[in-house]
Amino acid sequence: MVVEVTHGCPQQARDALNSLLWFQAKDEAQSRQERRALLAGVARLEKEPVDELTVLGTRYRVVRAEEYAAVDELGAIETPRPTDPEPLTRDWSSGARSPRVDAGLVLDPDAPLSPLQAAERVALRPLAYSGIRFPDPVLTDSARAVESHPDVLLMPAAFLIVERSGGGSWSPGSGLQATAHHARRILDFALTWMEPRTRGLIPYDADRTVDARHPATGTTDKAAAALKEFAEAADRLRAGRCDEVEAHGTVYRIARSRRLLRWGPDGPESPRPSDTSTHTPAALHPRLDEDGTVHFDEPAADEPAN
Repeated sequence: MVVEVTHGCPQQARDALNSLLWFQAKDEAQSRQERRALLAGVARLEKEPVDELTVLGTRYRVVRAEEYAAVDELGAIETPRPTDPEPLTRDWSSGARSPRVDAGLVLDPDAPLSPLQAAERVALRPLAYSGIRFPDPVLTDSARAVESHPDVLLMPAAFLIVERSGGGSWSPGSGLQATAHHARRILDFALTWMEPRTRGLIPYDADRTVDARHPATGTTDKAAAALKEFAEAADRLRAGRCDEVEAHGTVYRIARSRRLLRWGPDGPESPRPSDTSTHTPAALHPRLDEDGTVHFDEPAADEPAN
């Protein structure tokens, strides 16, 4: 994997490939010929919704993964397992860098499996969408994929925040993270910094160091009490491997997520015709010429000149 499989639609993945090739042309190309080939790939991605591209002998493909999670009999989403990896040192600072999801991952459908992993793969092979809430093209594409890409490959677990208010359904509260700790760190920041600002307990223009643990001078008693509840929830999160806290009627949980790639004779499945994107291809970066010069003062190809 050269780009993490976490994007919400095909075009977001194409945009990530666009940026990957642009920065390779800017920082890594060894000659004008190499840079020209990389920029030709960028030019196609700026104009066409391509799902496969060969540049300098490397074949790139946008792949499709299904995300799923285990739930118990009450509908509660699975939390991290004791065997899931954790960093040796837990850094809670807001500036800490999180490892990339799927960094260094090699997709190998023939890699050895444990009996449990093999059983899970076999059980998921016939998985397809069903039910009236899915449009007919989605159901048709899903059934076709079971035949065209009959094998499945299970990607490593990833982690995210889910939340529920008032006994309702769980909803995602973050993107996927490589480890449970990094999802907890994002939740810690959300509880102490983002939620207080979103709810008007701390002004958006307050100093960055002001948070639920460190209220500003002059905070009202009512706001201080509300901030204290957020801070106490965040403190519980830091105590051991805590995976669920509650504050102001919302339950926050660290959930364990899995992703499934379908595999066929030619490799991993690409986007389906019924998959939709939030936007169309476009230029993402300033023009880069064959000599490696970035022209910041020029408009993008799809923007009018001043």
